[in-house]
Amino acid sequence: MPRFKAPEVAVQRLSLYLRTLKSIPDDRVLSSQKFAELVGTTDNQIRKDLSYFGWFGIRGQGYRVDRLKEEITHILTLNRKWRLALVGVGKLGSALLMYPGFRKDKFQIKLAFDSDPEKIGKTIGGIVIQDVEKIPELLPLNKIKVGIITTPADVAQDVADKLIRGKVKGILNFAPTHLVVPGKVKLKNIDLSIPLEILSFFISLEKIAVS
Repeated sequence: MPRFKAPEVAVQRLSLYLRTLKSIPDDRVLSSQKFAELVGTTDNQIRKDLSYFGWFGIRGQGYRVDRLKEEITHILTLNRKWRLALVGVGKLGSALLMYPGFRKDKFQIKLAFDSDPEKIGKTIGGIVIQDVEKIPELLPLNKIKVGIITTPADVAQDVADKLIRGKVKGILNFAPTHLVVPGKVKLKNIDLSIPLEILSFFISLEKIAVS
């Protein structure tokens, strides 16, 4: 399967497609046009995105919901459980540990770390907080492949280095700073201020247009 040829934005849309399909009965057959209306895109975009991974439609009819749901789940490797480690048990980290979706979904936080002696040893969301220095040791033992960083910016790179020594394959970074990681490690930065800045820009345009 030529997954590596697909642009990241196409993979992001696959997640949206799957979320939409989960709300539709399995025995339905959707035309690409109807599917596009439900998703909020165009039928050409859907066909292009799916073409990176193969051919999933029924000529002249559209897509069988059950098959397309199964295929996208396989493409996104959601047919397995992903074990995660979270580093930084502040307000955001604690909220993620308490989030019930991580306990029932394909992504499960199995380990949590912090450097604060007052937090180490406490239990949040059923997870005992470990000393951040144990990251390289505990991640391989628990088969953790993905790390989540929710620390302050000034310690995020050190945390990333520890996660890398722990053999993670991917890092989801919430810290507002640039991280340097080797090419073999996939890094995804989540900066909540960026969409808010974009939103404020378009809101300001509407105000200008009205005035």
